[in-house]
Amino acid sequence: MNNEASALTAPLPGGGHIPLLGFGTWQLEGTEAYEGTRAALEVGYRHIDTATGYSNEDRVGAALRDSGIERGEVFVTTKCPPERAGHELRTLDESLRALGVDFVDLWLVHWPPNGQARPATWRAFIEARGAGKARAIGVSNYSIAQIDELIEATGQAPSVNQIPWSPFLYDPGTAGALRDRSVVLEGYSPLKRSSLGHPVLVELARAYRKTPAQIVLRWHLEHGFVVIPKSARRERIEENFDIGFELSKEDVARLDQVKAGG
Repeated sequence: MNNEASALTAPLPGGGHIPLLGFGTWQLEGTEAYEGTRAALEVGYRHIDTATGYSNEDRVGAALRDSGIERGEVFVTTKCPPERAGHELRTLDESLRALGVDFVDLWLVHWPPNGQARPATWRAFIEARGAGKARAIGVSNYSIAQIDELIEATGQAPSVNQIPWSPFLYDPGTAGALRDRSVVLEGYSPLKRSSLGHPVLVELARAYRKTPAQIVLRWHLEHGFVVIPKSARRERIEENFDIGFELSKEDVARLDQVKAGG
């Protein structure tokens, strides 16, 4: 299976591109993590998102290795948990060993350590990028103010901020602030945080002959947001990938206005 959606990317500051559509592996463990990742790669995903905190990097790495797909063709993200602040580089080395790779394409601070921006952690990330162990570095669950603190302290902006996102969480102010700082917005839990029975979604799904979930995912791509849906079921993995259609500007604008439960 292949479609236009899999080829869409966003440029990363400093070079390279991140595929807009990725496969998330949160809550996938053991065999499920392996089989889900293998299925995603077979379907056509070329962006895989994991984390130290998911305890599945070894299974994700095995799936990558067994897929037979060249390393350079798959964009791999992992994340450093906040409790490993002060041990960032060791944590990354452990992730690389578990994944069976020499580098990750993106390494994120999973949550602000102790709720703080922590420039010291960000300096360690910059060091890892300089050593070639992470091609791009970013953050997750950071506020704009915390991102500004990192920029002020180091002169280096995160390439990505991975945050909860969906049409129901859409905030043009946040999206604009990240764009102004050349930070790519990556959304997680897009379906969990959507009201899939909302009348506008149901109407658009019928009009486009797609599911409400596919409408939600395509909305992200129309905006240029990265999105990483997760599923353990192959049929759902295929459905989430099958978003090679386009929403009209008018329909994107309608989705921008939806509110959960409306």
